[in-house]
Amino acid sequence: MTSDPALPPHLTTLLDALVPWPDDGLRADGPVAVDATDRLLLAHAAEQVAGTAPGDVLVLGDRFGALTLGVLALGAPDVRVHTDAVTAEAAVLHNLDETAALVAVGRAEHLYPVLGRDVLDGARVVLLQLPKSLAELTEIAESVARYAADDVVLLAGGRVKHMSRAMNDVLADRFERFHVSLARGKSRLLVAAGVRPEAREAAPLYPARERVTDAELLAAATPTAGGAAPTHLDVVAHGGTFAGATLDHGTRFLLSTAGRWPAAARVHDAVDLGCGSGLVSVVLARRYPDARVVATDRSAAAVASTVATAGANGVRVTVTRDDVGEDLPDASADVVVLNPPFHDRAALSTDAAHRMFATAGRVLRPGGELWCVYNTSLRYRGSLNRAVGPTEHVAQDLRFTVTRSRKV
Repeated sequence: MTSDPALPPHLTTLLDALVPWPDDGLRADGPVAVDATDRLLLAHAAEQVAGTAPGDVLVLGDRFGALTLGVLALGAPDVRVHTDAVTAEAAVLHNLDETAALVAVGRAEHLYPVLGRDVLDGARVVLLQLPKSLAELTEIAESVARYAADDVVLLAGGRVKHMSRAMNDVLADRFERFHVSLARGKSRLLVAAGVRPEAREAAPLYPARERVTDAELLAAATPTAGGAAPTHLDVVAHGGTFAGATLDHGTRFLLSTAGRWPAAARVHDAVDLGCGSGLVSVVLARRYPDARVVATDRSAAAVASTVATAGANGVRVTVTRDDVGEDLPDASADVVVLNPPFHDRAALSTDAAHRMFATAGRVLRPGGELWCVYNTSLRYRGSLNRAVGPTEHVAQDLRFTVTRSRKV
């Protein structure tokens, strides 16, 4: 590929009208609704999208609707969409509504919260904003190879600084033809086409399942009212799940303080806020067997992983997909456990953490406790005091701090 096609003027007008909802796009350090990768993907997709039939076009990983609206403006009769974060899904829907008058033809036929056969079946053109992890890309690639049309064309775009040769290998191993575009605006495309027959029949690598035996995990999962510690816990993790099928350092450190968590008699409702793979949810369900445990995450991969992890360990957990626990009722929990994210894709961001602190303060009953682990350099204690209540420094190691905040 030696040159890049230009975007048609009507598509440029459409993209310029988008905002990074719910942000208005005016913050200097805020998100942008359309980045160079979106524009590069759409410029190269125009030829592929032309003449497509209903159900042919699929968009994966759209952030604010640029790709979804873009392929409609390029003439696709409809488009199927999957985006992992419920916040991105809401932004895509908002911008579809706001710009409906600018899109003369086509519509978003379906938005799918789960990446599987329903969203991928028979797709012939797939546009993908490259995910943050190689594991997530691997799961996407193997899913496209298993369910999409034999002659599918996959256009995957990303920022050059976040791309690696291992990404090339993931796609080249599963598709007959593969090449890399020239860089433009510090973005680049990986283009794959034609499913390898062996890739269609290969056993899936994801979701991954592992047996975890970390001492801190097993001790925390021991019922407080008495009973034997488990010999292991099983974790099931989709590719897009934080830490995958492992126990990350921060969560392990948080679990090491479980001996100071509230006694079982005080816990009727427990919340795993930002549940990831669901290991903490399983700990809560085993530690407090008479309590109702609710797990929530904005990520579809995390929700599916938590459901599977709870099932693999034979415990009951109510799992919901929402934005920082916004659907949790006020004053409904006796304990909340939290390991907040501090990255949004590759960028450092503490916005989600502060919103999660506010959620914890809202859903805890008087006397309830938030147990939180975070990178020590982030100095969250003051924010926790304001959002939840008096906050005590419990433990600290070389990287992480654990605090207990009590709702008054």
